[in-house]
Amino acid sequence: MASAKQPAATRHVALLRGVNVNGIAIKSAELKALFADDLGFGAVRTVLASGNVLFDTDTSDAAALRTRIEQALRKRFGYDAWIVLLTQKQVAAMAKGYPFERIDDERHPYIVFGSDAAMLDEVLEKAGAVDADVEQLKRGKGVLYWQCPRGESLDTPVAKLLAKTRYKSSTTTRNLRTVEKLVTG
Repeated sequence: MASAKQPAATRHVALLRGVNVNGIAIKSAELKALFADDLGFGAVRTVLASGNVLFDTDTSDAAALRTRIEQALRKRFGYDAWIVLLTQKQVAAMAKGYPFERIDDERHPYIVFGSDAAMLDEVLEKAGAVDADVEQLKRGKGVLYWQCPRGESLDTPVAKLLAKTRYKSSTTTRNLRTVEKLVTG
């Protein structure tokens, strides 16, 4: 009797919010063990120590997958865990779409990922017309592209807006260089 063909595994990226800041310390080895051993995902790899996990799964229900991962993080590490979950192909397209000139010695290139499009739209609306001499902000598909002066990523008007508790459960920010490592991993 022939068995049904299993769906091919898809490479995913889990972007954890608030890891290794504000007293929430998770070692990469423990994070990898959770995804590989507890959740049973394949080809698990952590990237840097800021809550980036690459993994393979054939699960196609993204909302259920996200909920499952968040619950496992909460149970294992005891914090109010939120993630943005994307396929690696989606992340690659988002990185490729970065619209601003890269002047890495003067400015930091960021991508603000969101699990709720309405929240990204709200951030953009509340930011209003940003001072282009200070920072730039533009909407992309599923993201906001943001650029600010080096050393000021916590102090600009957009940075202060993104730090608000309201956006904690639906957004997370990564430097473009980190995102590019997620695409090649």
